[in-house]
Amino acid sequence: MAGKALAGKRAVVTGGGRGIGRAIAVAFAEAGADVAVSGRTPELLEDTAAEVRALGQSAGAKAADLTEVGSIPSVFAELADGLGGFDILVNSAGVQLTAPALDVSEQDWDATLDANLKALFFCCQAAGKHFVEQGSGKIINLASTFSIVGFPEFAAYCASKGGVMQLTRTLSLEWAPHGVNVNAIAPTAVRTEMNAYLLDDPGFLEAFIPHVPAGRVGQPSDVAGSAVFLASPASDFVHGHLLFVDGGYTAV
Repeated sequence: MAGKALAGKRAVVTGGGRGIGRAIAVAFAEAGADVAVSGRTPELLEDTAAEVRALGQSAGAKAADLTEVGSIPSVFAELADGLGGFDILVNSAGVQLTAPALDVSEQDWDATLDANLKALFFCCQAAGKHFVEQGSGKIINLASTFSIVGFPEFAAYCASKGGVMQLTRTLSLEWAPHGVNVNAIAPTAVRTEMNAYLLDDPGFLEAFIPHVPAGRVGQPSDVAGSAVFLASPASDFVHGHLLFVDGGYTAV
């Protein structure tokens, strides 16, 4: 995909067992990085790690619920030890719980914000402490087109992803002077297991696709190339950026 743009680098990818996280982990390995993945399902994480090893790179896997924020430092320490340190963090773990705003429960609101924003921040913090000390590092957060535009029945999700955008900007201001790049990727609808319930609905696609100039939904591989760029030296002067991978959705 990008030659060996990440040769010698070591990456931790949350949500690396499936979907966008897995595609990024594999793309990083193709670009020469060693990769450790974290998520909730051990079998899926091991599948990703096996794919990374098949590409000739070292891999690690650690099953964890990152919404238990007290466990995050030890999870990262274990993954980093397995890689001999780390240089890149991708925060891809998250949830998408949808409902009309009048029906959103406190439980679903909290679950969405805890996974998509709170856990993401504390993962950034854990990596940031390491990266600031070593004077370099790349953090890539998965935001969304819904970071800047609303969408019906996505109140909690839109709120969480808007927070990711602002958090990314704020952390970049604090950590850029220490050689740490903090950026985010903003995909539109990407076909993953998490949103199959929407993308398998012909009615949803009929309404949504006309708003995407490219004329289709995204695939995880569409996002992976952008992550390789943001993780590579090619993005060393890119800080606090929200990179849209949306087929033109936000240009309409």
